[in-house]
Amino acid sequence: MTSWQIVRVVAGTFILLSLALGIPGISLFVSQWWLAFTGFVGINLLQSGVTKWCLMESILRKLGVRPGC
Repeated sequence: MTSWQIVRVVAGTFILLSLALGIPGISLFVSQWWLAFTGFVGINLLQSGVTKWCLMESILRKLGVRPGC
């Protein structure tokens, strides 16, 4: 996988997990504060789309992950 694919997979996983932990009525519910984490991930995705820079992607590249297009 390329760095941009890993970033998107991780972001999608974080969003789905934090929704499962933050929405009342779901069996995994812990606290509605998990929805703040969903917002944090969304803000970071928006920031990386506008600035064309993502910290996680930079870290992955330094770890030797192949960059994406």
